[in-house]
Amino acid sequence: MAWTKVGKVVIAQASFIAALMFYLGVIYTSAYYGHFHLSPFLLGFSFAEFALQSLNLLTFPVLVGAVVLLIAVALSGPRSRQALPDALVRGVSLSTSALARRHLLVVAAGTVLLILWWQWQLLLPYRWAGPLLIAFGLLLGVAPGDGADRPTGLRDTAVPIFAAGVLLFWTVTLAAGQLGKQHAEYDGRNVVQRTGLVVFSAERLGLSSRSTDLHFEDLGAAVRLRYRYTGLRLIVARDGRYYAVPIGWQARTDPVYILRESDDVRVELTPGVQ
Repeated sequence: MAWTKVGKVVIAQASFIAALMFYLGVIYTSAYYGHFHLSPFLLGFSFAEFALQSLNLLTFPVLVGAVVLLIAVALSGPRSRQALPDALVRGVSLSTSALARRHLLVVAAGTVLLILWWQWQLLLPYRWAGPLLIAFGLLLGVAPGDGADRPTGLRDTAVPIFAAGVLLFWTVTLAAGQLGKQHAEYDGRNVVQRTGLVVFSAERLGLSSRSTDLHFEDLGAAVRLRYRYTGLRLIVARDGRYYAVPIGWQARTDPVYILRESDDVRVELTPGVQ
């Protein structure tokens, strides 16, 4: 019976983690490919691919924050408190109590950051900090204060915790979208480093661009695939389609080319310029 309960808990947690990875992967890939005028749903991404894309969020700052959070949770346990010096435990307890008494200031600071972003588009790289601070302040509000008991009742505990959970969910959503956009903008600026494409076709493809690096060459009537295009870089390849952009591509003005290999079109992949 005990193993059955453990198995149910493990399955429930694994399902939640998989669903969260899928959701974050959707947010990340939508922001990333949206920069290139593409939709991951039209590209046919599967559940597993979306979930794997969420691993792009495991950056160094996120890992450091996760380790700090795990250490804080571990130190809050009774066994850890008994193993630590009394002075350290007392200092941490006093600091937590002081923050808990001033949790409304933390909520107010988060609200100000949220308004600055929402109304005036200020601090855009840190727009996730507003809901994060509000959630942190709400959780501090239900923490035990110095000489006070933990709040009880639906109004004092469940509602703030639920609101903090929603805000934390919003925080990771904003962070995933922002990270996807940042990665796409970096790749767009350094598109020359991506895999190159050399396209041969029997007929003119009509590829045109303001970029001077997109080159067209006629190999002559004696060659069946007589037209040769170079200066292209691969964004993604899906189901025999190659989504490519020219070197020097600009997100606001330039298109993305969709090329499909066939008897009259051959695509060759080359290394990008490092």
